[in-house]
Formats: sequence, C-alpha cells, structure tokens
Amino acid sequence: MRGYFGIGVEGINKPFNVGNLFRSAHAFDASFVFTIAATYRKSEIGQSDTSSALSNLPFYSFPSVGEMLMPKGCALVGVELMDDSVELPSFTHPRCAAYVMGPERSSLSPALVARCDHIIKIPTRFCLNVGIAGALVMYDRMISTRRFAARPVMPGGAELNQLTRYRDAAPLAEVALAERDNEDLDT
Repeated sequence: MRGYFGIGVEGINKPFNVGNLFRSAHAFDASFVFTIAATYRKSEIGQSDTSSALSNLPFYSFPSVGEMLMPKGCALVGVELMDDSVELPSFTHPRCAAYVMGPERSSLSPALVARCDHIIKIPTRFCLNVGIAGALVMYDRMISTRRFAARPVMPGGAELNQLTRYRDAAPLAEVALAERDNEDLDT
C-alpha cells in the first residue's frame, strides 16, 4: 500500500499520553501528527516522547474541530468504541488516512464523529490508553500493507517455515504431550 497516514487526538490533556502517541507515530513512520482542542502543557511532552517526534514530523494543532484541515483525499478515521464501529481486524485501511482518537476518559465529540469517513474500534471490553490504542491501529495498518511474508502455519519465522527454538530442550511436560499426540495420530 502506498499513500500516507497521520494520527492525532481530540481534547487530550495529559502530556505523557500525547508523547507516547507521537513517539509511536514516529516509530511507525507516520507522515504527520495532530491535536484538536488539546489542553496539555507542551513543555512536558518530552518526558515520554524520547524520539523527539515533533522535531521529525509535521505537527498540526487545531483549536477546534471546525478549524481542522486535512489534505485533499485524506480519509478521516475515528477510533472509538461505538456499537456501529467497524472492528479493527475487519477494517481495510484507506490508502491515505488520518486516524483520530478521543480524549482520556471521554469519547470523540459528535462534531468530530460527523466529520469522520469511518469509525473503527479495537475489539476490547473497555477503552485503552490513547497511546496504546494508537500503536495498535498503526501496527494493524502496517501489517495490512502486505509488505511482510505471510505467517507460516507452524510456529516460528517465515524464512524456513520451521520451528526455531531458543532453548536447548523442551520441558518434559511438553515432550510428553507431543509423544501422546503422536500416539493418537498412529491409532
């Protein structure tokens, strides 16, 4: 998949969460990051943004949803636990997208939901930390690009499609289970 993506958050007030999200965005090679109606102290973001993401990525700070601008052709994808949200494992990512999360202890505003082209959710029992949710969305986007080899059927890497063990011998219980399973196959 070619294209680009950006990621941001609406109404965030904790600099540690902003720093985590932006650091992850930098690691996943985001094209830009943004905030909407944020109220955190920008001087404290460096405590968790140890990669200096804002020195390496374009950053947009929008005072409100109404003042938010996205590049032409960029799909806005809200990340929110809503009944009619598409579950992330079943979502096909747009080629050009901006993902937006809601604030801590709250949800995306109705005005922002109305601007979204898609609403997705991470299929969990309750909301996750903003930085963690963003990292999961970016990871899912990355693995859906098909630039990696398909996962092998057997445990281990795809190169040899073999189990690579990093220990000398399997625990006795594991050996006993394997022997029992082999006996069941023979009968």
